[in-house]
Amino acid sequence: MAASSKNVEEIRKSDSFCLYLILTDLCVWKVHTTDFPGNYPNFDDSWDMAKFKKNFQIDLMHLDESQMEFEHDGSGCSHHQCLQKILLAEVPTMAIEKDEVLAHRLGLIPIKADPRLFEYRNSATENEGSEIDTIQLQLKISCSRNPASSKDSSDPRELYLNHMVYSKDIHWVPIGNQADVFANCSIGPVHGDILIAQLRPGQELDIIMHCIKGIGKDHAKFSPVATASYRLLPEITLLEPVEGEKAERLQRCFFRGVIDLEDSNGKKVAKVANSRLDTCSREVLRHDDLKNVVKLGRHRDHFICTFPVWTRVHRDNIKLVPVMEQRQLRMTGFDRLEGAS
Repeated sequence: MAASSKNVEEIRKSDSFCLYLILTDLCVWKVHTTDFPGNYPNFDDSWDMAKFKKNFQIDLMHLDESQMEFEHDGSGCSHHQCLQKILLAEVPTMAIEKDEVLAHRLGLIPIKADPRLFEYRNSATENEGSEIDTIQLQLKISCSRNPASSKDSSDPRELYLNHMVYSKDIHWVPIGNQADVFANCSIGPVHGDILIAQLRPGQELDIIMHCIKGIGKDHAKFSPVATASYRLLPEITLLEPVEGEKAERLQRCFFRGVIDLEDSNGKKVAKVANSRLDTCSREVLRHDDLKNVVKLGRHRDHFICTFPVWTRVHRDNIKLVPVMEQRQLRMTGFDRLEGAS
């Protein structure tokens, strides 16, 4: 017998179908859903773009020089993983290429440069860089003995000069008209305290490096983000009033800011202040007198996404997500990310 749209909606509104994952002391309930094609006989439950755009919402929650956090609601885990892989593998950056001597040490140093201002290097001229596709950097440093060091000292920091080579020792060498074009840009390593090598007197490094445009799919050094993580939005519901000493213990079971205490007729009463801050540790379920007064869950279609980024340059490049347009995945909700500052 075919399932009507009305019957399906009634099933999904019943207790057998829930938009939340339920956390208990022993397991996680209601992990699976029924909203996929073929689950109900002769009922069309295929993915619909118009419906998705109507339900989908994205909000930028936090943005600074090192991290971007946003939430998106109304989509499944597969959509988020697609977005995550795009950010990791298909957003271009600039990185040192052909670092034969120090290999990964140099290649993995993040470079502060806007990749949108450069072209991909032509494979036909891969051995020749130009001002439109290459950034040239130089590392030239030598180690020598410190004439002012104490005779009894054994500390390399006192005995030697320039024995620790850091990323701050890398300097930009403009090619062609780059000095004029990027006069207001500070091209170079994002962080100056990355240790590259340790030298001893008589040793030196004299390296010319070329940075080219690439994507993380080709090599990890081009990835503009570090670990891209996400979590589901927590949902905490108090099933009955919690007062007095129980309210104080309940507050201590959660991360700071999740539970607040209000004064009501001279008694402290617990209330949920911000469930988003919860880490879902389930500490409250260890207390026999508290585990039945609170319900813990997570929204199955509301994701909190965190992406550590290098600098504003890379952050702005991520906000544009140009590859999403190429993949025809651009949706109205993403305008909020692009327009954020």
